[in-house]
Amino acid sequence: MVVGAQWGDEGKGKIVDLLAERFAWIARYQGGHNAGHTVVAGEQRFILQLIPCGILRPGCRAAIGNGVVVDPQALVDEIETLERAGVKVAGHLFVSWRAQVILPYHRMIELAAENAPGRVKIGTTTRGIGPAYEDKMGRRGLRIADLADADLLRAHIENAMAEKNAIAGALYGTAAVDAGKMFETYRELSRRILPYAADVSLLLNRAADAGEPILLEGAQGTLLDIDHGTYPFVTSSSTISGGACIGAGLAPTRIGGVLGVTKAYATRVGGGPFPSEENGASGDMLRERGREFGSVTGRPRRVGWLDLPLLRYAIQLNGIDSLLVTKLDVLDTLKEIPVCTGYRLDGKPAAEIPARAADWERLEPVYEVRPGWGTPTAGMRRLEDLPRAAREYLDFVAAQCGTEIGLISTGPERNESIIVPGSQLDRWWRGASSAA
Repeated sequence: MVVGAQWGDEGKGKIVDLLAERFAWIARYQGGHNAGHTVVAGEQRFILQLIPCGILRPGCRAAIGNGVVVDPQALVDEIETLERAGVKVAGHLFVSWRAQVILPYHRMIELAAENAPGRVKIGTTTRGIGPAYEDKMGRRGLRIADLADADLLRAHIENAMAEKNAIAGALYGTAAVDAGKMFETYRELSRRILPYAADVSLLLNRAADAGEPILLEGAQGTLLDIDHGTYPFVTSSSTISGGACIGAGLAPTRIGGVLGVTKAYATRVGGGPFPSEENGASGDMLRERGREFGSVTGRPRRVGWLDLPLLRYAIQLNGIDSLLVTKLDVLDTLKEIPVCTGYRLDGKPAAEIPARAADWERLEPVYEVRPGWGTPTAGMRRLEDLPRAAREYLDFVAAQCGTEIGLISTGPERNESIIVPGSQLDRWWRGASSAA
């Protein structure tokens, strides 16, 4: 499986698209259309928000697992965009019957709550993801399977709107939403997405039994995990490898390995802790060279230096076997590259990742400065072609994290990648296992 080892936006889309060549199935297991994966294939550029990147590979099937929250309108729009680009979707995309549905009142509640006076802003995309997961856990959600029953859909919307309109009106002064119009809209959307509905867990388990290789695709990143991330500035689902079993319906024994994607530096979207954030001229340079603007929202990303304590934390939580490093070329012009190797809390060395938000605010990063290489690496495809200082930078990261680096991405194109010879990833690449 592929997971993000930072706060998301690590370049998982390109990685999954590259690896999809060797896999029969790509399955997404959590999140919603707040997570955009950008894939560049020749002259075409795709931004996928719900559909797994494997859909772009003719021999691959793409599955949306039960752990994903699905906005029917967003899904229909994405399907139509892919079809206009010549991508075959019918017969290649499968959506779990058990996936939860996002409805307009979820967006209404989230937007109103995020902008309420006195509330600490999390920095959500206000696309209804959090409220949809709240309804799921409150056992009042609507699932894809429920869309097949028009009477149930109408009753659910009418009952939900009676409650949501009252809450939004009383707490936030939001105007009421018309339940009848919502039903008509979503009845039509249901007709368009139900042909893709399937028992995804069953399909994936049958595929694994038959020896077909499966790649599980995570959204967001480890540090946005609802339990283990920088709470409360997190997403509403489990982004780590353990969440894949629940969100895809596969047993832990099916997981053959975990690949963790990290940038050669660090970025974050929205509010919350970011110990190694760089707000000066170097930060502006990283943002511009890395084109660090959200693929879904267009928001400028916060940028900073690579944070090794958090990277080790991600490796620990996910059981990462191999690190895949993206955007190495963004660092090409730097003479010196700071790397966060530890923290101090109230002047004392901090050995643990804080659980309290207040402690994050008092963390001071400890840096080790590594020499830059001052030579372009963009587009390089062989490890031996990288400048010596670039290889030493990567070796330093690997040694500090106690985990191999299996791939280095040197540009947005599929083929602008270096698979490190002899690495775990190299072995998987040459003979993909039944599940990863």
